[in-house]
Amino acid sequence: MEKRTLLAVLLSMGVMLIFLMIQDSINPRQPAPPPGEQPHEIPGQAQLPVPQGDIAPAPLLEAAEDGQAAVAEAVPLQEVVITTERIRVVLSNAWGSITSFQLLNHLERGQPVEMILAGDNPTRAFAVAFGNLEEVMAGRISPQERNFRVRRVTDLIVEFSQDFAAPGGGHFTMTKRYEFQPNEYMFQLTIGLDGGHSVHSFNFQGAAYTLAFGPQIGPTFTRLDGRHDYRNFIVHRDRRLRNERVTERAPAVISNLPRWAAIVGQYFTLVAMPLSRTYDIGFSVRSEAGLSDAARMYISSPAFTGSRLEESFLFYFGPKNHQNLVIYERGDNAFGQSDTGIARLATAGNILILAPLEAGLKWLLDFFYTRTIPNYGVAIIFLTIFVKLITFPLTKKASEGTMRMQALAPKIKEIQERNKGNPQRMNAEMGEFYRREGYNPLSGCLPMLVQLPIFIAMFQLFNTHFDLRGAVFIPGWIIDLSVPEYIVMSETFSLPLLGWNALRGLPFLYVASQLLYGKVIQTPAQMGNPMMMKMMLYVMPVMFFFILYNMPSGLLVYWTMSNVLTMVQQKSINKYLARKKAIADASAPPVPPPKLVIAPGGKKKKRK
Repeated sequence: MEKRTLLAVLLSMGVMLIFLMIQDSINPRQPAPPPGEQPHEIPGQAQLPVPQGDIAPAPLLEAAEDGQAAVAEAVPLQEVVITTERIRVVLSNAWGSITSFQLLNHLERGQPVEMILAGDNPTRAFAVAFGNLEEVMAGRISPQERNFRVRRVTDLIVEFSQDFAAPGGGHFTMTKRYEFQPNEYMFQLTIGLDGGHSVHSFNFQGAAYTLAFGPQIGPTFTRLDGRHDYRNFIVHRDRRLRNERVTERAPAVISNLPRWAAIVGQYFTLVAMPLSRTYDIGFSVRSEAGLSDAARMYISSPAFTGSRLEESFLFYFGPKNHQNLVIYERGDNAFGQSDTGIARLATAGNILILAPLEAGLKWLLDFFYTRTIPNYGVAIIFLTIFVKLITFPLTKKASEGTMRMQALAPKIKEIQERNKGNPQRMNAEMGEFYRREGYNPLSGCLPMLVQLPIFIAMFQLFNTHFDLRGAVFIPGWIIDLSVPEYIVMSETFSLPLLGWNALRGLPFLYVASQLLYGKVIQTPAQMGNPMMMKMMLYVMPVMFFFILYNMPSGLLVYWTMSNVLTMVQQKSINKYLARKKAIADASAPPVPPPKLVIAPGGKKKKRK
């Protein structure tokens, strides 16, 4: 038995010696560098990257199946392009990120809308950093520029993977799997961490990892006065939308597990719907070189005990309109999502009580667009005419109330003069006078108050109606009804204080129509009060000129046309009221002339 054991040991040593000689001839060892000299990098080899954190130990080598130490493969920079009916996405293996996300059916300056705005630095949207939410949001920990291995699973599925050394020893593999669907703006991202037998927990400063989007969602925009084209941050929790206030000094951290979080622009949005166990959401506007504004979103997964972790996220990256968002309420989408609440983003920020009225006006606008000339500028004019027709009875009633008030003004003034020092008695006499005359003092202004909701709903409609984006009214001048028009624009000069860099035509047309409108509707009471007349005729139009200068051109087309139509209406109402007054004066009994009484001394005196 002892001879057989000795023979087996000798044979094993011989086999091992032969194996090592063969291995050494295939991969000769490199001589140690002289003292003080760094070793040269071996082409085709690289060490495992160490995630950033409190501790950065020496990188570990991956154990190969044959028991020998192997190094991570150096991967060249690669790009993968995904194209569907709606989107064109460019993915980079630099941290398995997305560098471009274009919407093929929506244009900006003749090119597809780019949903990822980059500054001076390379764009790495949806990159993963190993650190907690606060450190990553502050920019103190960022994804390392590491190229991942690429596996094209299908035309619409791409998987990235790379190996990392763990701070506490061992190594793990991270995978990122992107899954797109035909005819969808939504995609799924699955992140996996696999530590095998060497890593049994993932804890980088209290987080397993942090997924980051930034620096800004597209398309390009200019921050204008009174416009809602800057970015908002919204979360959905307990079936409610909450608008988060985010500043450079005060980023927002949401730890109450919202169902989804969104960065919202005027017409486009990014919505993140984590499907994982638990997570924290972060929003930041930390500045980015080359961009005037930044809008960043972070999703942090808490520390995990275990050797394998896999979590999925859904991202909607597209138009903020009801047509594209409502499919995630009904469930007729490729991801089986229903009752998500994201369709409410289409009207986020609007006055909800006016939503039915706004929806009705939107339906009318689209009706006139499809049934008449397919031009939204013309449709706005038809909608303005329609609104003026249905509100004409109210306008007429208000004018009649104003005329009645003018007729009663002398008696009202007499009551006021008689009771100057007794307000209670004056109010009692005024009430009795109105009752006796059958006059309601609110009859002149109440009809105008009824029209106020229509005005507000119109304002909301022209600021949020998606189809107005890029809609041309007058070629060469009003080429987009959703933004201010301009005649001349400067890229280098802007007016001090105001910041205006364009000469616009519609604000001047609006002021002209407002001045004419004021001339037509002024009343004798206003004419008797020069201060009031100047306020109505000049001060108010000039104020609104500055307020409306950078408003959407569609809104100014509506208001200017509304002023013109109101002047026409008021002219006809004034003629009607003049005829009515002439008939009333003709049918009234004649007033007897005053009697003359001869007073003592031969002077004549009128008797009343």
